[in-house]
Amino acid sequence: MTQVEARFDELIHFPARLRVCGLLRNVDALAFRVLEEALQLPAPQVSRHLKALSEAGYVTVSKTASSERSDARRVAWVCLTPAGRQALDGHMAALEQIVGGSAAAHDGSSG
Repeated sequence: MTQVEARFDELIHFPARLRVCGLLRNVDALAFRVLEEALQLPAPQVSRHLKALSEAGYVTVSKTASSERSDARRVAWVCLTPAGRQALDGHMAALEQIVGGSAAAHDGSSG
């Protein structure tokens, strides 16, 4: 198993985006609707977060026809990319350092 470089990621750290990445971490893909329901956010907000993550190369969104639908609308599937997984793992490692107290204080104070 390779060592993950701890790297705090401001983009992922935003709560909704951290939750998106966390939800995608252990699955191949999730339907947009599933993310919307899990996050309890309106579709436009979920779309904005996915756009930010997509522009960074952390997620991909693809649309496919659905056998469950009787209309022509397609299902949007969201996947965490290898770069997104690496960024999430690095961010989580940085958070673990912070929680574990192994990161040096930035201001040098001891409390």
